[in-house]
This record gives sequence, structure tokens and C-alpha cells, in this order.
Amino acid sequence: MPRKTSQLAFDQAILELESVVKKLEAGEVTLEESIELYKQGINLAKDCHNLLEKAEQQVQKISIENGSYRLETVVEKDGD
Repeated sequence: MPRKTSQLAFDQAILELESVVKKLEAGEVTLEESIELYKQGINLAKDCHNLLEKAEQQVQKISIENGSYRLETVVEKDGD
């Protein structure tokens, strides 16, 4: 039984997504298998996107202000 993709680390999710893409590109799977692989790929891509968004929100910026370093969290949001 496959793991839920939301439980995967980003690196593992990318590796699994690459594997899904290779299988689909090879064209050696049945239509039904292709559909399941496609669904799995979509879920992996969504999870990767979400993990990247979380990481982006945690990016920290070091700035120099009045001769001292200040660490601040940078949170940028799109207008969507």
C-alpha cells in the first residue's frame, strides 16, 4: 500500500515524482496504470508545491542595521 504523499520529505517526494514521470514516458503501462500513475503524480506535485511554500515562509534574511545583524523571517504572499 503506497504511503500518503503528504508524509514524505521533499527530496523523497521529488524522487517518487521523477519515477512516476519516467514510467509514464516509457509508455509501457496499461491505460489503467497510467491513470493511477497520473493521479499519484498530481498528488506528489501538490505536496512538493506545499512543502516549497512552507519552506519559503521560513526563509530568513540577515540584514545589517546600525552595525548589528538582525535575523528576520521573510514571508511573501502572492495576491491569489
